[in-house]
Order: sequence, then structure tokens, then C-alpha cells
Amino acid sequence: MRWANLAAPPAEGAPERAAPATPPLPLALPGATVRTFDTPGFAGMTFYEVQAKSIINRVPSASRVPFEWTINPYRGCSHACVYCFARNTHTYLDLDAGADFDQKVIVKINAGELVRRELAAPRWRGAHIAMGTNVDCYQRAEGRYQLMPQIIAALRDFANPFSILTKGTLLLRDLPLLRQAAEVTRVGISYSVGFVDERLWRAVEPGTPSPRRRLDAVRRLTDAGFSVGVLMAPILPGLSDDDESIDATVAAVAAAGATSISAIPLHLRPGAREWYANWLAREFPHLVPRYRELYRAGSYAPQAYQRELTARVRIASRRHGLHRGERGENRDLPEPPSPPAAEQLTLL
Repeated sequence: MRWANLAAPPAEGAPERAAPATPPLPLALPGATVRTFDTPGFAGMTFYEVQAKSIINRVPSASRVPFEWTINPYRGCSHACVYCFARNTHTYLDLDAGADFDQKVIVKINAGELVRRELAAPRWRGAHIAMGTNVDCYQRAEGRYQLMPQIIAALRDFANPFSILTKGTLLLRDLPLLRQAAEVTRVGISYSVGFVDERLWRAVEPGTPSPRRRLDAVRRLTDAGFSVGVLMAPILPGLSDDDESIDATVAAVAAAGATSISAIPLHLRPGAREWYANWLAREFPHLVPRYRELYRAGSYAPQAYQRELTARVRIASRRHGLHRGERGENRDLPEPPSPPAAEQLTLL
């Protein structure tokens, strides 16, 4: 069973002001402790605390990403991005890819302890570890559970290279630890900022810090000596792919001091596809025909559209003096692959 590494019940000791919740346990999490919190920021949310069996995970060989190992201390994400590609992973837990993904978060409360143990294992060879590649490790829950300082401290102590991709400004809390780690190993930091339009942000990414706050974090990290890359991701057809939106976003990224920008057009995998389609039909019904045409063959827009979009971002980047950084300093995700010929999905 997938998620078999989440098993044993958590140790005693709950975060401050925690109260037991009543929802039944998903079948895949028989030993979890279920909690809600009485603070407004966690209204409607449920947390499943588990003791994970392992935490450093190998990326499947079929994945086309430039890293082999990841750490994901959370599953599910309060950022509630309507397009999030990771939504379907919640179905492995007998939870749904929509509201459950946004509101029911699995917390591996022993993540810091496990990282330290696995880094010390004789078989571990010090490979690069990517974080924030599935759900955001600096989502709202991190302010409560504080798993990332333990993880970063372990990576620092073992001088293990790592990178973080996030939309969360809470990363700034850990700036002293990141500086310490950067003195002994390679540390890559990237922010995801697909657009800077405030109205679109509130509609599409309601649980995230605003794009401006993220870019403020980029500036603070840059001032602290880090080379910070920005993933302009995702770029949404009909919503943020026009020249005006692209230029405004690239200009803001350049002004924040980022060293690179990578354009990632929207892709809609199963789970995310259905959730996004329902949102689109409700909020922007006039765009539904365009999306049906763009995504008629599967999860990815046509290569011609992707190339044209990437070229326009590149032109805007040159205009604003922002040139793509060298690979390795910051983790750039590759352009999406072509959709499999056999994949046929409907948007609505």
C-alpha cells in the first residue's frame, strides 16, 4: 500500500491549545491522532498526527525532475491552490482531492528525528534533497508544528545539500538556520510566484501569502546573501498569460532581486483537473471552451503554446535585466513533458 510508511501512533504531547477532533480516521491512517485547533487560522481544518517510518523519499524513476530525493513533512495543504498538482495524492489516504486536500493535513510529527537518523545511516551518501516539491513545507501548519527548523538543523549538522521551494513567508523565521547551513553545504531557495494580480491571487491561491509578501521575502533573502530563484508557476491560460500580466510579474520579480525566473505553464493532472475545472466553470465560465481546447489531449497544454509562453517570459526577463541563473544554485523545475498520446481526459 502507498503510504505504508505512515503507521505507528504518535508519541504523547500535543501542541498548545490542541483539542481532540471528532472526524473518523481514514482507513489508511489507523494509528493517527486527530486534532483541531481553536484559532481562527485553522478554522475548519483537521490535522492527522502520525509517526512516519521514513522521511527521505526517492523520487520515482519515471519523474522528469532534476532531483532524486525529497522530504515532505506534510500531506495536504492549507494554501488551497485550486490548481495544485499534488491533490490526487490525498486519494491514496481515502480522502478526496478537493476540500479534504485543503482542510485535512497529515503531519509527520517525528520528521526531524527521522531526518537525523536517516542522514546518519551508513547507506546514505549525502545526495541533494529537495523540499516543497509535493506540498508546501511552509504552509500554515508549520507555524504550529515547527518541523522545518529540526529538519534544516539536521541537514546543517550533516552538511547535506538541500533546496526549498515555497510560497510561504514563514521561511524567514528560519533564516538564521539557513545561513548556518549555507556555510557548510549548498542551499538553494526558490519562490513560486505565478502572477502579481491581487484579485486573481485571492481567487486561485486563497491560503497563501500574497505575491507581494512573497517577493518581499525574496528581497530579504537576497539581502541576506542568498541567490533566490523564482518559478513563475503556474501561468494560467486566459487569466495570467497576457503580455500585461507577464510584464508586471517579471518586473516585480526583477525588482525583488531574484537571480532567475522559470516559466511553468499550468498543467492539470487528474484530481487537480476536476477541482480546477469546477472552479473555472463557477468563476470564469467564458474560459471553459478555451481550456477544453488546450487540455483536450491530457494534462498538458500543447507544446506550441508552452514554447510561445516561455519565449514571452524570456523576452520580458531580458527587458527587465533578469537573466536565467546557472543550474545548481537554485533548483529549476524542467518544462513539462509532452502529454502521453493515449491520455484522454475531459475538462468538464
